[in-house]
Amino acid sequence: MLVKLGMWLLGLVYLAWGVPAIVAPRWFFDHFPGLGQHWTAGYPPYNEHLMTDVGVAATTLGGLLIAAAIIGEHKVTVVVLAAVAFYEGIHLVYHLVHHGSLTDLSVGLSLASLIAGVLFPLALLVADRIRHRRGV
Repeated sequence: MLVKLGMWLLGLVYLAWGVPAIVAPRWFFDHFPGLGQHWTAGYPPYNEHLMTDVGVAATTLGGLLIAAAIIGEHKVTVVVLAAVAFYEGIHLVYHLVHHGSLTDLSVGLSLASLIAGVLFPLALLVADRIRHRRGV
């Protein structure tokens, strides 16, 4: 149940990021992630195609996470969570090297969120492995 809940939560987060990037790419570029932070805008110039592609990728990952949670099959769960961790790992490596025009605080906050983006699906993978070994 914990793994399914975690996949639902993560899936909804990806949808909350992805859908706005698709329907309002300029707004997404200027405002993501919100709360006074503007991380995406720290990597100019604005590119509508790129922002829409980012939204499509996030929406796809969100849909896959929710589908895997609904299906509840161990192998599907492993593939989807591993793919999300892989995606986020590559994303993290890029931002470890490139900080755009972000302030030190924004760099720190964005890197912390990216690290969490790698660790959360990995933690769900471990929990799923434990659950699967126990036959639950």
